[in-house]
Amino acid sequence: MVRVMATGVFDLLHPGHVYFLREARALGDELWVVVARDSTARKFKHEPIMPEAARFQMVEALKPVDRAVLGHEGNIYDILDEIRPDIIAIGYDQVHSEERILAECRKRGLATKVLRLPKFEGDLVGTRKIVRKVAEWLALQERLTKVERGAARRAADPPPRRRKRNA
Repeated sequence: MVRVMATGVFDLLHPGHVYFLREARALGDELWVVVARDSTARKFKHEPIMPEAARFQMVEALKPVDRAVLGHEGNIYDILDEIRPDIIAIGYDQVHSEERILAECRKRGLATKVLRLPKFEGDLVGTRKIVRKVAEWLALQERLTKVERGAARRAADPPPRRRKRNA
């Protein structure tokens, strides 16, 4: 049985995450997904929007995932001792180098392969892109509300009277 391990923050789940997990699952017989702790997300990516418990719950419910676990705080590579993967799938944008992961696997007596998966092409496939899109939408809504309020005020005010000119 080929055990595949994939890791990530999985903040604001999007189609890129689903693609990554499907591709990782196709590499073997079972997929274990390590969901980064909040502290790890802060260290390597960004302040998570969703807390680790919520991110874990969502990842665990996804069809390609056979087992989800929360990562370790401190040494992120300690999880390798528990999962003992045959293959580690990493995303195109993950900061971890294949060489470092392979070295950590060898230290633990693992003959693990590390594969960097290709990027999913699509709209809104990153947490930052989603946040930016929501911010743009909120700014637009705020501008529209101001315009609508101004139009409503103008409609409620009686039109100014025109003075008749003496001819």
